Amino acid sequence: MSAFDSIKQGLEEAKAFSKGQGASAVLHEIAVPEIDISEIRAQTGLSQAEFARSIGVAKGTLLNWEHGRRTPNGPAQVLLALIARKPSVVQDLLGR
Repeated sequence: MSAFDSIKQGLEEAKAFSKGQGASAVLHEIAVPEIDISEIRAQTGLSQAEFARSIGVAKGTLLNWEHGRRTPNGPAQVLLALIARKPSVVQDLLGR
């Protein structure tokens, strides 16, 4: 099967699943634990500005997360959970 055919098949399965069809589809859910963003940043030893830059968000976004006005979700939530487990993960992988 070519890469195109594989992608096409996957998209067709996703469309069917979204319509309640395709019972053979496997849904994977990952539970992301509650996180304390101030504590995570403190573990890295970075300032708010440095930490925000290192994860690719605006400093204002980080401040909103730290003060509880907003909650990170999606990829940001996963990235923060990874940093909570290994504070040097961004530095190690991106070599900054």
